[in-house]
Formats: sequence, structure tokens, C-alpha cells
Amino acid sequence: MAESTYDAILILSFGGPEKHADVIPFLENVLRGRNVPRERMLVVAEHYYHFNGRSPINDQNRALIASLESLLATSGPQLPVYWGNRNWHPFLADTLRKMRDDGVRKALAFVTSVFSSYSGCRQYLEDIERARAEVGEGAPHVDKLRSFYNHPLFIEAQAERVRTALDQIPAERRAACRILFTAHSVPKAMAETSDYEAQLNEACRLVADNGRLVFQSRSGAPGQPWLEPDVGDVLRDMDSDQDVVVVPIGFISDHMEVLYDLDTEAQAIAAERGVNMIRTGTVGVHPKFVGMVRELILERMGTCEPRAIGKCGPNHDVCPADCCPAPARRSNSARSESSPRAIAQR
Repeated sequence: MAESTYDAILILSFGGPEKHADVIPFLENVLRGRNVPRERMLVVAEHYYHFNGRSPINDQNRALIASLESLLATSGPQLPVYWGNRNWHPFLADTLRKMRDDGVRKALAFVTSVFSSYSGCRQYLEDIERARAEVGEGAPHVDKLRSFYNHPLFIEAQAERVRTALDQIPAERRAACRILFTAHSVPKAMAETSDYEAQLNEACRLVADNGRLVFQSRSGAPGQPWLEPDVGDVLRDMDSDQDVVVVPIGFISDHMEVLYDLDTEAQAIAAERGVNMIRTGTVGVHPKFVGMVRELILERMGTCEPRAIGKCGPNHDVCPADCCPAPARRSNSARSESSPRAIAQR
């Protein structure tokens, strides 16, 4: 394997508000250039106000960075870890500017999104190039680490979260417990131009072959087709006294979509129906997940072989030019309910 030299690691994420006053400016950043009515944005803002205006994603990224820095310090490679966001501080361009000033010339980016789609993959590549152009001369070159939906350490970490949740079900009821994997719904038109749904189905099968993939956090006009079924509809169809474990496999940490759309809205539906719903933890800072990030770094540096399990091999390092294309823009004036990121088709 040919070895490559890198100066730093970049954690690249979506971003989120830290306090009440940040919420509207953050959402305006998310929706810039989109024709989303302001009253729709204000409804979404209430999701954040429910948690005092503070998104959980930033603290979770800080925890991931701390865990990764600790692992790299003890096990190598000895590389500094930076953090930049698409939509809130620290903005990606500001981070690249600091990296340049620190002497970084070539970095590896770990994007906090598991599955391939325009918003979860290619848009981050566009973010990187836009930020590099903004920084200008001397901006570091950034290579994005590959998708890891079928990496054995990701699957093992997720499976351990499922087992922990199942342990909360009485032993005599466990065999009848249903498992629902959830991921962010996207427009079918976007799903058809990427491997998003296929990767989700494969990851779910690898974690628990008796589970079912459902979707959450849908937005869009009622007539616009998005991936289904919705987790809320599936819960409504369950018998009372049914046990169900909900696994947010589409999220690596407890984002607003997890805390609000699942822990608040879906849990309310389950309670009304008499369903015993237990939500698993996300992989977060599970040691195997953090170890996987390190392994992806070593893999791209050429010092270890790529690993994958299941029907498909390791995903490509460099996205083909026609991979995960941007969806055609539609008028958003007819959009209905949405989650904080769904209104940006995230």
C-alpha cells in the first residue's frame, strides 16, 4: 500500500446553535437561498427552544474530538484534530484559515454522516471547496474519509447499543420485541441518485437481521414522495403492550432529530398507543466507533487494509464525478411539517 502524509484531522459537521439567541441566525444560515416561509422556520425554531436553544450536536462533537485526540495520543498517528461546521461556529472556512496559519497543508476530514446522499456526502465536498476558495492562497488540501456504513467496528458498536436496549425488556418478552431502525427520510428523487437506501438496508441487516428500516423527520408537501414508512405511522399500527426498540442508525450521536423527533414526538405516540418504546443510544463515543475513525485514518494513510463486512466491500475513497448529485431545486412554499434539518433536506 502506498503511504500518504497528512498534517491534521478535520471533524466536519452540520453545526447547531449553542443558545437561544443563536437559533434564528443558525436557521437562516441553513435555509439561505431556499424559499422556505419564515413561519415554517419559526415552527422549527420551537424544537430548539424546547431545549433552551442549545443543539446537542456541538457538545457531542466536542466529546468525539476529545476521545479521538486521546486515542491518537496513545496509539497514533500523532496528528492534531480540528473542527469545522457547515452552518454554525466554528465555521469551516474559519477552521481552514486557522489550519493554514498553523502550517497545515494536507488534512483528512471525517464527516459526521454515515450514509451516502447529496446532503450527507457530496455537499460536504462542496463545502470544503467553497471554504478553501474563501481562505485563498495557502488553504490546506482536504481529503474526505470514505463512507463506513459496513465497517465492522461501526456495526459492532451499533449492535452493542441494541443489546443494551434489549436487556431492558423482561426476558420473557424479549423474543417478541420488535426492532425499528430509523434514519432521516429524504426525497425519493434524492434516494434514487445515491446509495443511501441500499447502504441503510445493508447496515440494518448486519446489526440485526430481524429489524425493520423506517424513516423519520420527513418534510415536504404531502404530494412530494419521500422515503417511507414513517416511524410514527408504524408505532400507531402496533398493538398495545408491544415492546419495541428504536435504533437511530442514521445518526452517529443524539442530534435534535433524535431528542425531539424520537424522544419527544415518537415516544408520545408510543405512550398514547400503549407501546413500550425503548430508544437505543447512538454510537457517539463508543470505543469501537472512535477506534474505527482512527482505523479509517490509518487506512487512508496507507498503513492498514480497508475493512468491510457483509455483501459489499469497502466504499470508495474518492467519489466519482456523478456520485450523489444535487437534487433539483423545488419551490418550498407548500412544505409541511419538518425537523430542524429536514427543512434543508438534510
